[in-house]
Amino acid sequence: MPEKTIFEKSVEGRRGQSFPIEQLGDFSPEQALPKACLREMPLDLPEVSENELMRHYTRLSQESYGVDNGFYPLGSCTMKYNPKINEDVARFPGFSQVHPMQEVQSAQGALTVLYELEQMLCEISGMAAISLQPVAGAQGEMVGMMMARAYHESQGHARQVVVIPDSAHGTNPASAHLAGYTIKTVHSNAEGLIDLDDLAKIVDRDTAALMLTNPNTLGLFETQIEAIAEIVHAAGALLYFDGANLNALLGLTRPGDMGFDIVHFNIHKTFSTPHGGGGPGAGPVGIGANLLPFLPSPVIKKDQDGFSFDHDLPQSIGRVHGFYGNFGILLRAYTYIRRLGAAGLAAISRNTIINANYLKKRLEEDYNIPMSGPCMHEFILSALAFRKKGIHAWDIAKRLIDYGFYPPTVNFPLIIEEALMIEAPESEARETLDAFAEAMKQIRHEIDAEPEKLKSAPCSGPAGRMNEVQAARQLDVKYE
Repeated sequence: MPEKTIFEKSVEGRRGQSFPIEQLGDFSPEQALPKACLREMPLDLPEVSENELMRHYTRLSQESYGVDNGFYPLGSCTMKYNPKINEDVARFPGFSQVHPMQEVQSAQGALTVLYELEQMLCEISGMAAISLQPVAGAQGEMVGMMMARAYHESQGHARQVVVIPDSAHGTNPASAHLAGYTIKTVHSNAEGLIDLDDLAKIVDRDTAALMLTNPNTLGLFETQIEAIAEIVHAAGALLYFDGANLNALLGLTRPGDMGFDIVHFNIHKTFSTPHGGGGPGAGPVGIGANLLPFLPSPVIKKDQDGFSFDHDLPQSIGRVHGFYGNFGILLRAYTYIRRLGAAGLAAISRNTIINANYLKKRLEEDYNIPMSGPCMHEFILSALAFRKKGIHAWDIAKRLIDYGFYPPTVNFPLIIEEALMIEAPESEARETLDAFAEAMKQIRHEIDAEPEKLKSAPCSGPAGRMNEVQAARQLDVKYE
């Protein structure tokens, strides 16, 4: 049975706690608090016992899906298992009890972690410097674009246009627009890569940057990245790297070596920190030497007296977060990188590429795969051929819930109709991938034999098919 809301379980007068009234004497909240602080109307709170409260939230947790209890084939998001040692380190008292406003002399351990993380991310990306301030990938994109604007203004030509591929993440054009830019789209060729001829036509002296994901959102490596960089740089523009798919490159190649000037990291994707539900996140930004003066301030500096914050950056774009990033999330990423080392990071990329190609091979006889040849860490299936049966990509995704799997990303990238975008992180075992493949094969059989099963899915969970458009437009989270 679906779990009732906590308000539906409420019984007037029932309490989850009690106070020894005989020991309180004449004390009452009305006597202890100023009259102006007392409520005129009581709070509308549910009245339940402690064990009812515990059982309610335990049941809700059991109805939830997370990386600790299942596989997320969520393309472009790299939803992989979070090692619990990361959580243990984040709970060390010296870290969990540090305060962002305490004197730097008393927070040298925390500053050491941040400084070393910056150095490690520089080595991983091939960048000259890192800012850990941005607290989300999208904010990292915007910060990168703000630095691009500051750079071009310092050159005496602000420039007005950012070029973005037609397969880009939706945050790319949004971030560039927030930084004051107009967007131009460069198209993909038949192989799913940047069309170099189209790029050469678009890029000119008014182009500020090309925002590029590599591997791209089709799961393909931009093999002509050197030619792309040459076109962009010849026009005096900057090359921006969207780090959403960095999980496929760790230890194998570096954005800086490809010619990128700006990089943002999705710490909560690539380095296994908690992910989803709107946060928490972290989106550090790396830059080449030509952009050093424009880093967000302050920056961490190291001298003979230890670590401190340097605010003396006259060309800085300024502070972009109230404090120096989401420390707890950055600490988890630091732990993850230190535990694995260089060889471990390279193994991540190799394993995720193997997983994706294995799963792609297992499904290629049952589903249309628009882009032939090997993929990187993710790949695209298309459900376009099933439209004649009334089946769409989201029907396949919803049916997967009945088989115990979280659905993949659907209808993205937009250049592939009825797309299902599947990623198989390195943390997943072959048995898990086989179980997912068998579920997809069974669903393929149902498309021919019992298509109505897909149209009404999911059938086995606590809730059925939702009207997602209505839910987005009529947000109703208040219990009446």
